[in-house]
Amino acid sequence: MSQRRLKITLAAFMFLQYFIWGSWYASMGTYLANTLGFGGGDIGLAYGAFAIGAMISPFFVGLIADRYFASEKLLAVFGVLGGLTLCLLPQMRTFATFYPTLILYCALFVPTLALGNSLSLHHLADPRSDFPRVKVLSAVGWIAAGVVLSLLAAEQRALQFYVAGTASIVFGLFSLTLPHTPPRKTGADVTFGEVLGLDALALLRKPSFAIFIGCMFLICIPLYFYFVMMGIYLTELGWANMAAKMTLAQVSDVIFLLLLPVFLKTLGYKTTIVIGILAWIGRYVALAGSVQSVGVQAPLIFAAILLHGVCYDFLFIAGQLYVDDQANDRIRGAAQGFIAFILWGAGAFVGTLLAGRVLAAHQVPALPGEPVTYDWQAIWSLPAWGAAAVLAVFVLCFRGPAVSASPRHRGSGDGAPDHARPVQSRG
Repeated sequence: MSQRRLKITLAAFMFLQYFIWGSWYASMGTYLANTLGFGGGDIGLAYGAFAIGAMISPFFVGLIADRYFASEKLLAVFGVLGGLTLCLLPQMRTFATFYPTLILYCALFVPTLALGNSLSLHHLADPRSDFPRVKVLSAVGWIAAGVVLSLLAAEQRALQFYVAGTASIVFGLFSLTLPHTPPRKTGADVTFGEVLGLDALALLRKPSFAIFIGCMFLICIPLYFYFVMMGIYLTELGWANMAAKMTLAQVSDVIFLLLLPVFLKTLGYKTTIVIGILAWIGRYVALAGSVQSVGVQAPLIFAAILLHGVCYDFLFIAGQLYVDDQANDRIRGAAQGFIAFILWGAGAFVGTLLAGRVLAAHQVPALPGEPVTYDWQAIWSLPAWGAAAVLAVFVLCFRGPAVSASPRHRGSGDGAPDHARPVQSRG
């Protein structure tokens, strides 16, 4: 497959993958709070299902993808089964039934993120430049999902899960058009450590990499307050077409994904990630300020939404590219699985759990029959301070690679040069 055709195919893959995610993730909190009547703690746990899926996914990838199935075939299976599971969710009206079904779905979807990234980074000739450009279509997919939800008035309805489920089945079938990426360890004995992606832990011997991983985990804690609470906040303010308006975040995402290679080339990883953390602080300061600022409330909220491109791309995408630069071919798949575990697993679980508890703790007593309200200024201030603390640690302790480092330079992950290591092809 030519590089041009490959980029088009991967871009379409990213579009479908994030259309699925965007069809339910941002609006689920509103559906759970206003339609099913779940409390803050239950909503936080529900968002934590995604994190549980991220922590389960290494077993799928390590036990199945690496040994038995080509990546594109496994993506197809996950897509179809995930779509069927999403279509079951509207039948689950209690937390006891909704929560485990959502965990099952997330265990099927989250592995597609690591598998898709690993497959893309493997086949692209210049991943530092090409991957962000391919990833632009993920933002477009999220935008399309939000617009569709608003057109269907599905933000507070179970319809959102049917939309996502249908898209997931299409995604699964489309995955069969991806370049063939055979299992890396066919016929080989796979250790428990390899199943968990622990090969990548050798990278932690590098002090800067260990600090980077620690800071990525810590920043995820305040970060997930936004994803858990934003839909609930805007619904309480009475915003119409909430899902469509929130897709302005992905418009910003498109712009900064295209700019990301320029920032990485000129500023390097450290400064780029610092800008990303600063954007999170600015986002929460704007949201906290919007609570009492009636005259400029809407501009402050839109500013917080439009910061998304810097918040997400300069942190998550730059972080994934940094990990890819630090790993060699032998451990690149494990390294991508490891950073996914941190960003969408351990960090997300703690962040969503804490967000749910903070939401429940800041509920304002309401008269019987009146809508539930919250102390939003206190809620948005907490993650701002948390992100500021992580920024201080990162600035003082992290030492990034040189700005001029080659985009195809790979560290061995264990201190040895790459040419001294057997590299197993993944395609």
